[in-house]
Amino acid sequence: MRLVPLPRGTGEGRPLLPERRVRRRLRAIRRMLLLLLWTAIAVPLQAVLLAVPGPAKVRFARFYWQVFCRLLGMSVRVIGVPERPPGGRPVVFVSNHSSWLDIPVLGARLQACFVSKDDVAEWPVVRTIARLGRTVFVSRRASNTARERDDMARRLADGDNLILFPEGTSSDGCRVLPFRSSFFAVAEGEDPPLIQPVSLVYDRLAGLPAGRATRPIFAWYGDMDLASHAWRLAQFGGMRATVLLHAPLEPAAFASRKALAQAAWTAVADGASTLRQNRPARPLAAPVPDGAIPGDAESPLFA
Repeated sequence: MRLVPLPRGTGEGRPLLPERRVRRRLRAIRRMLLLLLWTAIAVPLQAVLLAVPGPAKVRFARFYWQVFCRLLGMSVRVIGVPERPPGGRPVVFVSNHSSWLDIPVLGARLQACFVSKDDVAEWPVVRTIARLGRTVFVSRRASNTARERDDMARRLADGDNLILFPEGTSSDGCRVLPFRSSFFAVAEGEDPPLIQPVSLVYDRLAGLPAGRATRPIFAWYGDMDLASHAWRLAQFGGMRATVLLHAPLEPAAFASRKALAQAAWTAVADGASTLRQNRPARPLAAPVPDGAIPGDAESPLFA
């Protein structure tokens, strides 16, 4: 990965004074230790709550991520309101995806379970947190698409909301990749869930507006190593993420799931573009497009 010189104010792109370098490393060590301690406390508590009927396990999962963000030094600004339809109708939140940070940021603000690639279930520590958070795992195999859609439908029928990343992979944070229409299969059929588009942008670093040069500090994609990325990120202060919640979409109003995917992508991409430019943002109502997403294909989940 090519290293980009970063502007003054972030402490990157120029030599650090020895005392400043020590302070940053001590900050990272303190944060990492606190996060490990908090996780060690939370895991057995959530394991108990999973065995108890009621919403406590859902609320505690959200509380876990709220504390996680605070310990990491990440503040979260929310614009808009998570949809809560009358009668307990479930909601599927669809968001752009640029980093592992998206999990704690969205988990702290949305009362919902994540849908994740099945290889996450093999990662040490992360897999335990994901399973206790009742994550729905899906594979890259076309043969499993129908079964995985049914698994998500059952979770929605049980009263849970879901968080999807329809790009199918993480980006560099400077754009929103096309949404794969196969992700929206869960919104087909009778009594579909509402779809609420979400734009997520990391817009402050060291207290300054983040730009193209500093955004790679947050983005985690390609073959980046999780541990080294987290270590580098934990050295910074003044970090902020903005979550922009758009008007929900009614699946029945769209002629196809491709049209629904395009409408969701339009809202998410427009909102993310506004946030990246550090302009005032507001929730958007996505238009109904004619045609499908450019470059989209009827592909299996996460293909």
